[in-house]
This record gives sequence, C-alpha cells and structure tokens, in this order.
Amino acid sequence: MKISGVDIRPGNIIEYENGIWRAVKIQHTQPGKGGAYMQVELKNLRDGRKNNVRFRSAETVERVRLDTKDFQFLFAEGDGLVFMDKETYDQVTLPRDLLGDAAAFLQDGMDVVMELYDEEAISVQLPDTVEATIVEADAVVKGQTASSSYKPAVLENGVRVMVPPHIGAGTRIVVDVYEQTYVKRAD
Repeated sequence: MKISGVDIRPGNIIEYENGIWRAVKIQHTQPGKGGAYMQVELKNLRDGRKNNVRFRSAETVERVRLDTKDFQFLFAEGDGLVFMDKETYDQVTLPRDLLGDAAAFLQDGMDVVMELYDEEAISVQLPDTVEATIVEADAVVKGQTASSSYKPAVLENGVRVMVPPHIGAGTRIVVDVYEQTYVKRAD
C-alpha cells in the first residue's frame, strides 16, 4: 500500500531502498522557504542499521504489512535462540542480535509473537512485562528517604535495574522488558 512521505508515523514499516525499515522517530518540518517535509529516523529490520531520511509530500513509499505468528521460546544455543511455531511445531533458530537487550528476559517456555515478512523472521516481540527475582540489592543509605529515591539492584538474568528502597534481595518484581525498569512488586 503506497502512502505519502508525510503520512509516515512511528512504528510504521516501510520498504525503502530495497530494505524493510521501521520508522522510529518522526519530525514534521515546515521551513520558511520551500515545501514541508517529514524527517524520519528509520531502523533496518534485517541488519539493525539506522538512517535519517527526508520525505517530501510528493514522495510515496510502500507501507509493508507483516504477518504475525505465535511462537514459544525453547532454549538458547550459542548465539542463536530456538523458537517453536505453536501451530506446526517447526523450530526456528534466530540470532540473539535480532532481539537486542530484550533477549536477556527470555525464559524457557515463554510465548512470543514473531513478525514475518515473506516467511522470514524480522522481529520478535516479548510480553511487555516479565517477573524476575532480585539476586543482589544495595543497602539503603540512611537519610535518603525522599519519595523518588531508587537504588540499583541486579536481577537473576544479570540485568541491572533501579528499585525502590524497600525492595531487597530475593524479592520477585515485575520488570518492563523494553525500558528495563521496575514496574511493581510481583504478587
């Protein structure tokens, strides 16, 4: 589906220069002289490259629709992550780089959504939040009881997050996977 260059929105996936790109940030600019344009930061979904491109209103780009399928994470094997299609039970191995920092939050048996373009895996979406156990938390500094004070803690997967002072080692918490931030104490 063709769309005008100024109609691109964050999260849109477009075909540009023979690649599949996701719009990360956009900025509409209207200079005093000349026509308006959309400054778009694109991220290549195949190799992770970033590119800043100007699209004028007269330009059109091809908007891509990705197919989504439910998969289950099985295990990590070297630099590869093995997923299983929940319908056909086929196994797919993807490079760890495809998930970026979120790969640290994968747990055996976790359900994920895989985005496919022409049967090729482009990205993997984990749940927005996961439960994790704190293995190490710094002591609270006396007198530092302001409502917005946080202390560093290390999760079982090695990721460092900032937690409220009352959270200690051994506590299960809910963590935002993509922001890597504390959400709440697990029930």
